[in-house]
Amino acid sequence: MSGRIPREFIDELLVRVDIVDLIDSHVPLKKTGNNFVARCPFHTEKTPSFSVNRKKQFFHCFGCGASGNAISFLMDFSHLDFVEAIEDLAGFVGVDVPRESTEYQPKQKKDDLNSLYALMDQVAAFYTEQLRTGDEGKKAVEYLKNRGVSGDCAGDFMLGYAPNEWKSLTSRFNPKLLLEAGLLVSKEDGGQPYDRFRGRLMFPIRDKRARIIGFGGRVLDDSLPKYLNSPETPLFHKGKEVYGLYELLEKNPKPQRILIVEGYMDVIALAQFGIHYAVAALGTAASQAHLDLLFRFSSELVLCFDGDKAGREAAWRAMESAFSSLKDGRQIRIMLLPQNHDPDSLVREEGLDGFVGRMQTAETLSEYFFGHFSNELNLSEMEGRAQLVNKAKPYLNKLPESVFKEMMFARLKELSGWANLDVSENGTTLVAKQDRKIARNRPQDGGRLSSARVAIALLVQNPRLAELIEQREIDWSGLEFSGAALFKNILQMIADKNPANAAVLMECYRDTAEEKPIKALALLDSQVSDDKIEAVFCDSLDRLLTQARETALTGLLNKGKTAGLDAQEKELLRKMLTAKILVPNNRNL
Repeated sequence: MSGRIPREFIDELLVRVDIVDLIDSHVPLKKTGNNFVARCPFHTEKTPSFSVNRKKQFFHCFGCGASGNAISFLMDFSHLDFVEAIEDLAGFVGVDVPRESTEYQPKQKKDDLNSLYALMDQVAAFYTEQLRTGDEGKKAVEYLKNRGVSGDCAGDFMLGYAPNEWKSLTSRFNPKLLLEAGLLVSKEDGGQPYDRFRGRLMFPIRDKRARIIGFGGRVLDDSLPKYLNSPETPLFHKGKEVYGLYELLEKNPKPQRILIVEGYMDVIALAQFGIHYAVAALGTAASQAHLDLLFRFSSELVLCFDGDKAGREAAWRAMESAFSSLKDGRQIRIMLLPQNHDPDSLVREEGLDGFVGRMQTAETLSEYFFGHFSNELNLSEMEGRAQLVNKAKPYLNKLPESVFKEMMFARLKELSGWANLDVSENGTTLVAKQDRKIARNRPQDGGRLSSARVAIALLVQNPRLAELIEQREIDWSGLEFSGAALFKNILQMIADKNPANAAVLMECYRDTAEEKPIKALALLDSQVSDDKIEAVFCDSLDRLLTQARETALTGLLNKGKTAGLDAQEKELLRKMLTAKILVPNNRNL
């Protein structure tokens, strides 16, 4: 495995890249005022609502809400994970990505990985050749014909055959690389390693960059195990990859939905019938990592399970992963097949239209979830409704804060009949939180932004302004105002990381609770010209501090008249009264 990418390099990369040049190389931009605009690449629209700001090094779509810096754009546009986006961005700038070696994650040289990828290509070509021309491959070809798989479809998925021999690979390829790639099995007694896959129909597993990272093999008789996958290797991590994703994206990089099935042959059989948007988890239940990966490419996932008891149990086990992945704008459906059918047999019996119709009318996650409990529990009895709350609430608490979470709790409240049911772990709803935020930040003077909002937004957009605050040596004791915690958090982050611009500061908050408000502040248009930024920031800060001190002073005086003050509060009051006498306007403190 490769080492970590140094944070300093990521920051430098964001300084070196111009987000306008980067995005314009993927989506043609047109300059409009201070911004560059285009039709959004992340949703269909007729009028451009996608805006890129060169000064902020930030993009935002006013239609779908997509936003972020250069790294975020590459992750969303090219369907990359974070490390892949850094590598692509470094390639765009023309620099190599350095790596840090750690005690627990030894550095894997890039050349070593390239050697493994090259080996996997060569082995796949060998397996393909054995399927086409080998004597043993004839029975695999016959099996595929009986399953209705055409030569073209077999070629699309690079199907092959592993000869039923112990050393078919070791006699042709580097044994050391074969071991590292998981293609050989070491003997416990120290004897010569042997081929992992023997006498099997072979399914190369490709990542979204078309690189072969592993293999799956299926026996052609009744031997066990029926399916065998590559082990964990530097290339292959089955908990993070799905079979058929590369082939799916080749047909349609932005499918309306993705169907998740259980086996390799299900994916291939459906593709044979024109359903090119199916993938399969690799011998394991669909994990949150699997679902988050697939949600990069489509907003709707359909989980398909056999209709027998094992299939229903598998569907329910998927709930934990599903609930953790559901954010606003995402949808999951549960498709339970009729008894004694798998996707292959059902699409052959009912045809393409019938199968697609079943998929389109499959139960939504909410319908399946509450329907499961309605069938399992007697909701006409108080005891049954109590069990419903106890069993359902832990799942709902896994949902990210969203309108969907609120609605799911509302449905639970309706079914349980419990009027006092809290709708979250702490009893506070997202809507209530948002309403309070809106109320706190609502302008009190005809629509003008609050001093706090202007000051914090300008600080996010221009991290250098933190120097002006340092020069003032402000005493923050007892000062509270709307956004105070976030303001202090941003100041501390700037002091710790010294970000060169807003894009670098925003990257410091990736995957944190503060990421969303930071993005909103970066987007805020304070309508301040460049030559007046410092003056407006200082004025907003002065107003903010004045209001905060007056509020704190009033609070201490009132408390002193009623409950009394402790020693610390008396000292704070003394300082505030002294400052007010020395500086009557209470400015520039």
